[in-house]
Amino acid sequence: MLSELMNFLRSCFRPRSNGYVHTSSDAGGRQDGLLWYKDTGQHINGDFSMAVVQANNLLEDQSQVESGSLSTSESGPFGTFIGVYDGHGGPETSRFINDHLFQHLKRFSSEQQSMSVDVIRKAFQATEEGFLSVVTRQWPLKPQIAAVGSCCLVGVICNGTLYIANLGDSRAVLGRIVKATGRYSQFSCHKSTMHV
Repeated sequence: MLSELMNFLRSCFRPRSNGYVHTSSDAGGRQDGLLWYKDTGQHINGDFSMAVVQANNLLEDQSQVESGSLSTSESGPFGTFIGVYDGHGGPETSRFINDHLFQHLKRFSSEQQSMSVDVIRKAFQATEEGFLSVVTRQWPLKPQIAAVGSCCLVGVICNGTLYIANLGDSRAVLGRIVKATGRYSQFSCHKSTMHV
């Protein structure tokens, strides 16, 4: 698993010259029992691989990789969006985030005509407000909807800047390949906090 993560992180910093490729989390993967994986895919800055290991009978987690335009207009900004949504109590929240967060990010990025911490913060807030609206509507018929939730870890690579946003107990660990040895080394494991 560490090697797949390092392959992904390494590719974030290695430019590709063949344009923008959109790869979603469910396209082209393989399943082996409770393990779903994709060996190699392409995104704007290189190749990636990813894996999901299901711990329960019901998969509560979601993940996605989107590459290309990070706005509703094809004029950009361009980059790569990575989302990992660790659901708990049921899949509803992580599925909602998977379906809405990137779309909100694209809308706010178009309005601001750039990528920024403010764009990401607004996308998180709009997604949370949207899910709270779903909970309010479904509460009378399905009160257990109020007991589900999700951690949310997002990385956005745009114009040479890596943005990391986190709600919950998930975290990102950056690493790099040491060219002389070909081994991976941890680059950062600090947990910083920005309140939204």
